[in-house]
Amino acid sequence: MRDVVIVGGGHNGLVCAAYLAMAGLKVTVLERRPVVGGAAVTEEFHPGFRNSVAAYTVSLLNPKVIRDLDLARHGLKVVEREVSNFLPLDDSRYLKTGPGITQAEVAKFSTRDAERLDEYGARTEAVADVLRDLVLRTPPNVVSGGVFAALPELLKTGRLARRLRTLGLDLQRELLDLFAMSAGDYLDRWFESAPIKAAYGFDSIVGNFASPYTPGSAYVLLHHVFGEVNGKKGAWGHAIGGMGAITQAMAKSAQAHGVEIHTNSPVSEVLVERGRAVGAVTADGRVFRADLVVSNLNPRLLFGGLVDPAAQPADFHHRITHWRCGSGTFRMNVALSELPDFTALPGTARAPHHTAGIIIAPSLDYMDRAYMDARRDGWSANPIVEILIPSTLDPTLAPPGQHVASLFCQQVAPTLPASQPGGASWDDHRETVADLMIDTVTRYAPNFKGAVLGRQINSPLDLERTFGLVGGDIFHGALDLNQIFSARPMLGHADYRTPIAGLYMCGAGTHPGGGVTGAPGHNAAREIIADLKRRRIPRAG
Repeated sequence: MRDVVIVGGGHNGLVCAAYLAMAGLKVTVLERRPVVGGAAVTEEFHPGFRNSVAAYTVSLLNPKVIRDLDLARHGLKVVEREVSNFLPLDDSRYLKTGPGITQAEVAKFSTRDAERLDEYGARTEAVADVLRDLVLRTPPNVVSGGVFAALPELLKTGRLARRLRTLGLDLQRELLDLFAMSAGDYLDRWFESAPIKAAYGFDSIVGNFASPYTPGSAYVLLHHVFGEVNGKKGAWGHAIGGMGAITQAMAKSAQAHGVEIHTNSPVSEVLVERGRAVGAVTADGRVFRADLVVSNLNPRLLFGGLVDPAAQPADFHHRITHWRCGSGTFRMNVALSELPDFTALPGTARAPHHTAGIIIAPSLDYMDRAYMDARRDGWSANPIVEILIPSTLDPTLAPPGQHVASLFCQQVAPTLPASQPGGASWDDHRETVADLMIDTVTRYAPNFKGAVLGRQINSPLDLERTFGLVGGDIFHGALDLNQIFSARPMLGHADYRTPIAGLYMCGAGTHPGGGVTGAPGHNAAREIIADLKRRRIPRAG
């Protein structure tokens, strides 16, 4: 008899499995695909060319998870970008950002903005430090059952209040602004020049089907700045071998502690008997009984497809099946015969800007129009594209002298409008939109289209079918104010526990949300171990 069955071998499922196994539990992971890793996988998509298929860059992976799972010993190596971001602009000018260069680059457009950068960075960094502090904490949970049930949650709230008091009133106001305002309004308050607002504002719409002027988008901006690479706060990098190197290291760590992993094992049902979860059934009829079950899936997939609605409280089932999902994401990988030759910064020889996050979106207004177009038409005629070329830092991904590029493209509608000519399925339009994305990059780098040797396309529908990202949602649920922290995925269930005894959640649909962080898996394992120590979970019989 096993202690735990984990449904889904994405990165959070693997992290949770490793921590539970380190605590002495017998753990089995069931993964639908032939490889573990969820959306953090590396595949050969064109002969001789390998790349991260969906998730594509590293910053949010929590340092504690890296240390505890000893991921470096299991093969993980992360290298930093030489330049953080590069924005080619329509008028042959450009902006680069990164350590030691941002201020001089911004001064090309506005001396005033360059002078404000230090204060902006200090204030957002102070708020980001609070978020870093909260990432590995279980949020205060709204509970019923009297003072004794509420006491632990009141203590959590008290600890949170003490942490917030260390900010002082001024920065507390800044925190409120960043949680409630739009990124556009927030950045307009700080800066006057379009390029630096675009560089910072891009983070607010990554994986977020919204305008940078949508209220609440400033939090999504903040969600992307609390990471670090190799001890450097706010840095971004690449895993050597692609994102699959992260999850393969996690799998090796878990297996070294005794975790049993079954691939090609899609779960068709979570077994619930007498009101508690007692195991999982795979599509081919195998039954894996356990004392408890942990889900790494999007909450809508778990409670909408694997758990009998009769076993769920009616209000919970209604709310969770309306959990808001949907990114404006169209994800591509391309094989290149040569590096992009940008009009704004010419040359196909490898240069620092080729290692950057290359952002095709010169202003917040451009991003706003892209969203409005996509809402109306299904995709924008002038889309937002971020290009990363990991082979400039990792030569193992492509043949000598050639390269792979990740294209993270927005905005596209998660579900196409019924009025779309030619059909409302992404299957009918994926090639057309892929051509548009290539052409968009080619406007800024004229050699790009001719350099493409092969491409891999993942529309929102492809991302859902392949990786279980509902509506292409890379976060397993929108980062709205009513879907974060104590409300993720729902008030009363922010502590990784579900209404069904013995059933837990450890995926990105729980706090702190999406990104390759490992934090939900870490936090869920801690709560499960605490319940077992307190004997809050009856053994399956």
